[in-house]
Amino acid sequence: MVIICQQCTARLQLDDTKVPARSFTVRCPKCQHMINAQPPAAATGEQQGAVSLGGSASAGHSRFERPRPAPAYKPDEEAADASPDVTASGHDEAAQLLASLFQRAMGKAAETSKSAERRGFGHRRALICAGEEHRFAVARALVENGYEAYVAEDTTQAIERMREDHMDVVLLDPQFDPQEQGAAFIKREVSALRPAARRRLFFVHLQPDARSGDGHAAFVNHANLTINPTEIEEMPYVLERAIRNFNELYRDFNRALQVAEF
Repeated sequence: MVIICQQCTARLQLDDTKVPARSFTVRCPKCQHMINAQPPAAATGEQQGAVSLGGSASAGHSRFERPRPAPAYKPDEEAADASPDVTASGHDEAAQLLASLFQRAMGKAAETSKSAERRGFGHRRALICAGEEHRFAVARALVENGYEAYVAEDTTQAIERMREDHMDVVLLDPQFDPQEQGAAFIKREVSALRPAARRRLFFVHLQPDARSGDGHAAFVNHANLTINPTEIEEMPYVLERAIRNFNELYRDFNRALQVAEF
């Protein structure tokens, strides 16, 4: 149960098993203000016990629901051209129009594939843990350059995605989910990885007070790369160069372990 102090807005986390069944008071450890609180059942007007026949309030609590991992990012499709009057133009014109549209689509796909191959991008998976101001711009830049991007809206989605699937790149904004201290949890999740798994994860720190590629700023934040938010459009190229240098650094090491480069 979470209680918010009305005086200093501090958030107090209480153990649900120790919350009394009636109204109670608790002292804020930050400002010493006395907070009047009620148990969740009393606040919603439900008088059912922990065990009842159907519709138990405890069984319907959100903490019993399975967390949802961060979803994959899918850019908005371009607006389709207005449909022509096929009946007025006849079969020949309709067939010519369809062939033209198909040729354009195939040409665009081939151009994207060649661009990705030329830049050295593969189908790497990237998890974006950023605020609303930058998350979709980062995801769009990565998807346009051959990445499979996942956008986390909160800490729970980010952690579940990292534990469910292997992420090649994790990009973290210090302002990600500040209410739940999301940046600290993501850093702890990365630090908890085994050395072999950590070497297969490229950790990118989005930092507005540092230049892109600043090695010292990356070292301080236990990251592989630092990106300035003002240079998101250039991020895929900076990321490609950093990964290439990373592979060069570990080339002999990976060859000795007989593992593929990152």
